[in-house]
Amino acid sequence: MSEEQSDQEQGSETASRGRVASSLHLSATKLRWGLLIGALGAVIAAMVTMTVSGFDTDKVEAHSPGAEPVIRDKEFSSANTGDCLSWTKPDRSDLVKVNCADKHLFEVTGVIDLSAYPGREFGEGTRHPDSLRMTELRDEHCVSAVQKYVGGRFDPRGRYLVNVMSPSPAGWRHGDRTLRCGVQIAATTSSPASTGSILEQDQSKVHASGTCLGINQNLPTDPVDCAQPHAVEIVGTVDLSANFTGGPPSEADQDKYVESECNRLSTEYLGSPEAIRNKTLTLFFDYLEPASWLAGSQRLDCWLGKGADREGFAPIVGSARGEILIDGQAPVPPPNTGRSTPAPLPGAAPLPPQPQPR
Repeated sequence: MSEEQSDQEQGSETASRGRVASSLHLSATKLRWGLLIGALGAVIAAMVTMTVSGFDTDKVEAHSPGAEPVIRDKEFSSANTGDCLSWTKPDRSDLVKVNCADKHLFEVTGVIDLSAYPGREFGEGTRHPDSLRMTELRDEHCVSAVQKYVGGRFDPRGRYLVNVMSPSPAGWRHGDRTLRCGVQIAATTSSPASTGSILEQDQSKVHASGTCLGINQNLPTDPVDCAQPHAVEIVGTVDLSANFTGGPPSEADQDKYVESECNRLSTEYLGSPEAIRNKTLTLFFDYLEPASWLAGSQRLDCWLGKGADREGFAPIVGSARGEILIDGQAPVPPPNTGRSTPAPLPGAAPLPPQPQPR
């Protein structure tokens, strides 16, 4: 749940654990582009899901206060700001309101009545808006509705994305012109459940240590089993509030602190400081933009991954704590680069014993 592309970078061993792996073929700005693309894909996928037809007409209730009955889904039409919704069927025909403390898929942040919209675009007999128009309506109305709901503290790069739900086609045909603005967990290939209201959550987009994020077009997607192809593995989470207070910390200050913490966490996770080098992996981290910090997000993940030859990440199979394959091949540890013993000059005394590289 938001920049610029940079050229690939080829780094040295000494830089292999730096700034979102500044050594890698993927710079910090490139990584942020990857996250942005993933978030954008999530929005588009969610919009397609949310705005197509979705409610079973068997659940639709008919009211007849006038000459023409009005058909509305009972749960959808009664959902108000602050309600949480869930469903299990792909067509959402079993949509119900649930306690926000329980698992849910959508939290309503506002109700928009299109019958009050200027002109006849949404008048009687008009067609249900297509996905492009629904995207425009979401951007026109729901972004501000979410910001109002959270008191202006919405993280545009956090774990939630802004979305919109519309009436079923049957409800639309019979006059329902209300939309539900809301938030849901940002994802690219699924609709993860959330627990607790966004009003009570840290919006940082972080994962549990040991989580692997899948890969699609060389970019991270949603959590998968580490035995499946993935882009990165989470080795830990850094809480920046432990080191910074007040206003947003600068990018340079964040980099220095997060790099140090991610190095420590990766060593603890893998068991030794040499493991990351021996597996030819790179440590990545992002940074918190001012908008995220001001929204209350204060945590960042530390990622282990491998840069692809051109851009993005190479697919990895297996957890970095054990045996892994990178692009289908077992990693070959680089040679030890300690200082070599120089050859003695003719007639010179033998050299004393030289320290051996560790």
